[in-house]
Amino acid sequence: MANITAAMVKELREKTGAGMMDCKSALNETAGDLEAAVDWLRKKGLAKAAKKAGRVAAEGLVAVESAGHHAAVLEVNSETDFVARNDGFQAFVREAAKLALNAGDSIETLEAARFPGAEGTVKDKLQELIATIGENMTLRRVAKLSVEKGVIASYVHGQVSEGLGKIGVLVALESAGDVTFLSQLGRQIAMHVAATNPVALDASGVDAATVERESNILREKNAGKPDHVMAKIVESGLKSYYKEVTLLEQPFVHDGSKTVSQVLKEAEGKAGSPVKLTGFVRYALGEGIEKEEAPDFAAEVAAAAKG
Repeated sequence: MANITAAMVKELREKTGAGMMDCKSALNETAGDLEAAVDWLRKKGLAKAAKKAGRVAAEGLVAVESAGHHAAVLEVNSETDFVARNDGFQAFVREAAKLALNAGDSIETLEAARFPGAEGTVKDKLQELIATIGENMTLRRVAKLSVEKGVIASYVHGQVSEGLGKIGVLVALESAGDVTFLSQLGRQIAMHVAATNPVALDASGVDAATVERESNILREKNAGKPDHVMAKIVESGLKSYYKEVTLLEQPFVHDGSKTVSQVLKEAEGKAGSPVKLTGFVRYALGEGIEKEEAPDFAAEVAAAAKG
């Protein structure tokens, strides 16, 4: 039997995109012949993944998973919405989200984690899934929240299965109060986050570049005003902006007469303890990914006919 080295396996993986164990098996079956191993993987349908890696994956699922005072949200993309309804894909996303609870808060760490019931990693398992289903898929992003006391509430919008959907939200409530009440309140706030998509918890969390851009817009709209007047206009304008985009200052979607901050303050009596919203995460499927425009075949035919 040929001596199969890690370097040989790595080279074959890079060449084919197949899983680590599949590459090792291929090399063993072909006595270490790289090209023959490539053919072996192609015949088994395991060398497809690399060819699909360049295709845009903007569909898929967002998953939320929680355990005690910890929770994670994960986005896994596919090329089509059809794959999101595949049982195998859903099982993979759900298991990967569970692993994310203990696998660090980066995609690289999650990819390197051992996949339950398999000999390889999460990344290896994904490559196998790509080869089986026939679409490009990517582990896009992951985030975690935790509290010492209190709850991490969650909400999934557009749910296709338990904990899996189109928008996933986590909300962290730090409190020593009644857990049942906090869970109900947290879910309402998570639904609010899903609906309003705040950019930060409060004004201090808004990105400096965003603040500068909003300030410049206000200055351009009011060009020619004296400096002392301009300063007040910008200050007032930013306050209005923060009320629109920061979670604590937004009108609560379940009761528009109160801000989220006011709702939290009033909730302390029912909770039996101070309640602090310490963080939130909102993942909407495919946001920020440039999707390829579907070809307009009617327009193409019409253009060809004119030619």
